[in-house]
Amino acid sequence: MGIASYIRLLRPFHWTKNVFVFAGLVFARQSLLFAPEKIAASFYAFGCFCLLSSFAYIINDLRDLEYDREHPVKKHRPLASGAVSVRNAWIVAIFLLVVSLGASFWFSPLLGMVSLGYLLLNLIYSWSLKHHLIVDVMCIAIGFVLRAMAGVVAIGVILSPWLVVCTFTLCLFVGFGKRRCELAVTQDDYQIASDRRPILERYTIELLGNLLTISAALAITTFLLYTMDPKTAAKFGTNYLIYTSPLVIYGVFRFAALIQTGRFDGPTELFAADRAFQITLTLWVFMCIIFVHWGRQIHSGLHQLARLY
Repeated sequence: MGIASYIRLLRPFHWTKNVFVFAGLVFARQSLLFAPEKIAASFYAFGCFCLLSSFAYIINDLRDLEYDREHPVKKHRPLASGAVSVRNAWIVAIFLLVVSLGASFWFSPLLGMVSLGYLLLNLIYSWSLKHHLIVDVMCIAIGFVLRAMAGVVAIGVILSPWLVVCTFTLCLFVGFGKRRCELAVTQDDYQIASDRRPILERYTIELLGNLLTISAALAITTFLLYTMDPKTAAKFGTNYLIYTSPLVIYGVFRFAALIQTGRFDGPTELFAADRAFQITLTLWVFMCIIFVHWGRQIHSGLHQLARLY
């Protein structure tokens, strides 16, 4: 029971958010996806961010201890339930901080600086920015951008502005979806919702509906612009990424629909539970890998085939 509580304190289930570290590996110009040293570097950065994100979760739990005790789900967390003491939580947090930052700077100064930026963002978020309307969600989105940047610097490729913009707009949409979900699980009762997360007192259903619509449009439009950019076609030898857009659009719309039902505690739970969303995401990743790493050959083969007919 004791060990299990400490494992739950780290929230390993939420380490899935760090898969954004692998974005640079998938969308790199060279076929780095199959280079063992680059794969190892990406997993190293992933590991550093898993430890660092666990540190951030513990700090956030310590900060929100009283609110979590009032939450129907969060009250069962190790700190809120008393399974792990505050003192021991601080010891674990400091250990994670030293190991994650030390490992990041040991690997490369750039990875260390990105990790440090992620750390500072989470500390400022936990102590202040989480209480500011809209800024709270923007901080969440920037956190995912830093994850993607960590993957890029780990494998030593040039950071693409498109990676930054696409990650930010998509995660902005997911962040507002998380806020809408938090209202939905309380059956849109603002009083109960604000007792569990104070910032929800300032969000309304109408505002979140508008923010979801706008951020969804931004995410889809940004992806479409990326796929149609001549530089993207030049980089991959094809503009076939545009053919993955139906999956992107469906995924965004399905997420927007499900997040308002109150059936899920957050986006991570939705991703883990909804089979249709999982299939959509898997197909999109598979198609991206094919078009990014073999798009030039596919384009050339189809062009030669067209000449024969």
